[in-house]
Amino acid sequence: MKLPRRRFLHLAAGAAALPAVSRIARAQAYPTRPVRIIVPFPAGQATDTIARLMGQSLLERLGQPFVIENRTGAGGNIGTESVVRATPDGHTLLLVGLSNAMNATLYKKLNFSFIRDIAPVASIGGAPYVMVINPSVPAKTVPEFISYAKANPSKINMGSSGSGSVSHVFGERFKTMTGINLVHVQYRGGYVPDLLSGQVQVVFGTISSCIQYIRGGMLRALAVTTATRSDVLPDIPTLAEFVPGYEASQWYGVGAPKDTPGEVIDKLNNEINAVTADPLMKARLAGLGVDPMSMTSAAFGKLIADDAEKWGEVIRAADIKAE
Repeated sequence: MKLPRRRFLHLAAGAAALPAVSRIARAQAYPTRPVRIIVPFPAGQATDTIARLMGQSLLERLGQPFVIENRTGAGGNIGTESVVRATPDGHTLLLVGLSNAMNATLYKKLNFSFIRDIAPVASIGGAPYVMVINPSVPAKTVPEFISYAKANPSKINMGSSGSGSVSHVFGERFKTMTGINLVHVQYRGGYVPDLLSGQVQVVFGTISSCIQYIRGGMLRALAVTTATRSDVLPDIPTLAEFVPGYEASQWYGVGAPKDTPGEVIDKLNNEINAVTADPLMKARLAGLGVDPMSMTSAAFGKLIADDAEKWGEVIRAADIKAE
């Protein structure tokens, strides 16, 4: 049977439109069941708190539960790999952070590639760390600390959350750029008690873990690590004011298995950006020392790739090993 030309063209156009209609329908329907957000670190840490805040807001906006699941171990790699292996339909997500980008260099024999196998969905926020010292150290400024450290090589202990942790790598970059020698002391638990007692003298720590002691005068903040000052500690200078070119920022966001449909990623990106723009969410994130940061998924992917390269160079130069 021969179709009239006009009828044929009409049917062909309709067939060509079907995939687009299908994609739109899929995005509109998503999510169709509860969504898991895998947090690759223990409950109570900043990543976990941020995930729970986001999960509650996304439930309210999308009508399906966003269930937080902590899968810890291997510096976050166990939880990350579970998302890499998950069905790429948007119903399993990963709370990602800077440590994921660092792990790409830190761990030599992973069964996955974070950059290749996790699709960037949306950024949530960025956060400065703070260079903080025990008041027994006779330094009130970064230049004074550098002078003191050079006069006392290998006598100052630098605490961190572990070899290859964000706090460790931030400190190693500072050591390299200033030419000082600090003795690295790693902790599997918290380093704050030993910092307060003076067993370690300096830490590059999260603002949330240190701010109450800074305000109480039990610790002395010398600088924040970001390029601009923190709204939470507006009187504390940046390290770049004394060490030109130093910049170190933690960040948090959401990732998904590669091959997750683009329309689902776009929907999640729009919803997460809307959540982080909400004044109440901004206030809650500020309480964690986190500044909301909205990006397209492509821009977030570029940030991840750039930081993987930047911190990979530091890890290789300092010969940092995962433990």
